[in-house]
Amino acid sequence: MNFIQERASIGTWEYNPKSSELNWSNQTKKIHEVALDFEPNVEIGLTFYKEGHSLETINELFTNCLEEHKDFDAEVQIVTATGKDKWVRAIGIPIVENNECVFVQGLFQDIDNRTKNAKALALKEEQLRLTFDTALVGMAIIDLEGQWINVNKSLCKTFGYNKEEIKSLSFMDLTHPDDLKKDYKAMLSMMSGNLDYFETEKRYINKKGETIWAQLFISIVRNDNGVPQHFVAQINDHTEIKKSSEKVNQLLRTTEDQNKRLLNFAHIVSHNLRSHYGNLDMLLDIIEMDLPETTDNEIFPLVKQAVSHLGETVANLNEVAAINIQKDLKTEKLNLLKCFNGAFSSISALIIESKTSVSVDIDPDIAIKGVPAYLDSIILNFLTNAIKYKKPQEPAKIEINARVDQDDVILEIRDYGQGIDLKKYGEKLFGMYKTFHKHEDSRGLGLFITKNQIEALGGKIDVKSQVNEGTTFYIYLKKYE
Repeated sequence: MNFIQERASIGTWEYNPKSSELNWSNQTKKIHEVALDFEPNVEIGLTFYKEGHSLETINELFTNCLEEHKDFDAEVQIVTATGKDKWVRAIGIPIVENNECVFVQGLFQDIDNRTKNAKALALKEEQLRLTFDTALVGMAIIDLEGQWINVNKSLCKTFGYNKEEIKSLSFMDLTHPDDLKKDYKAMLSMMSGNLDYFETEKRYINKKGETIWAQLFISIVRNDNGVPQHFVAQINDHTEIKKSSEKVNQLLRTTEDQNKRLLNFAHIVSHNLRSHYGNLDMLLDIIEMDLPETTDNEIFPLVKQAVSHLGETVANLNEVAAINIQKDLKTEKLNLLKCFNGAFSSISALIIESKTSVSVDIDPDIAIKGVPAYLDSIILNFLTNAIKYKKPQEPAKIEINARVDQDDVILEIRDYGQGIDLKKYGEKLFGMYKTFHKHEDSRGLGLFITKNQIEALGGKIDVKSQVNEGTTFYIYLKKYE
């Protein structure tokens, strides 16, 4: 008996109401964590029960056992002699003679580990249930025949059915007919052990008969022997994403088509218009040589001037078109300081004549990825503009510096000239044929071409300016790694 009690962690106890004698077996004493020579009584025995529900429960059950001769079997908590909380199973059976309880026999079992494990499992199951019910993604448990075992609120909302309605339907009833074959094949593969899970984008039919798009992730649950039990599915409605994606794709197709049209226009500008201008210019030269008498009037000079302006326009458009036509520019390592020194050399006469002062602070080791012709054009345009739009009666002053910021080289070109009213002209600053000063050489094309060249090199341009105080351009170029 002692062997059985110890291995099963079950003790015995006996109580004699007449003598008030209470006996605990050795195993019962071990469960209470008292010495084996401990002598209990009812009052002391009750003090081991945890105050509150456990003590109230055992008091009531023990009293009913003595007075009403009722058996009891309860799971309660005790606090052992060493202060440990422990779950136990207390069983009591009254021995009745002549309608009087003359003896109570009982069992006392340590169920602490089992109870705590069961409560931990119950907590996890409750957490899982709450997660399942409140998940924003549609979730379902489906039997091997495709019937819904359980569904959550999100799934009901996705399909427009309540839980009772949807359970009367099968997984296949809600699947778009064109996607059924794919689902059957996947489910059979999972049941046969060839797949553990399946993921796909597919269509469903909701309660209104509308087609909805969803991302399906379904896995199979097996028992310990590997036998399939049921499926667990996650169904994420992305109908709106699908619609938005289609709109984006349509816009991309439209943009691509428009880009092709613009590219064709660029080719026309580069070739056809230039040819027409050349023909007109040549015809005017022939008229001047062969029919000089026809040129001696007021109209011919105006025609020649108009053709000349057309030539300038075609040349400008051709330069812009050339930038946009070239897709894969062959960039190379360019030393920024050397490029500036080269630009200064080419306009040294202009700098000397205009008495322009230029200060340069560029680290000689800074290199960018660029096209030599583009960088040269960019630098010259900003330098000549700073000189051209200086304050009247004052020599131009230009400050140039550069710094490295992660993958970019930021080039700052500051002048102290007339400045630009950005509130008035900010949105038009880099537009084609936009001018902001009354200068006879202004064509409104320099900044437009320069911006296109900078963007073609993968960079960007910002500007700060105040009227009569000057302008600072911030040019972002790609650092050479």
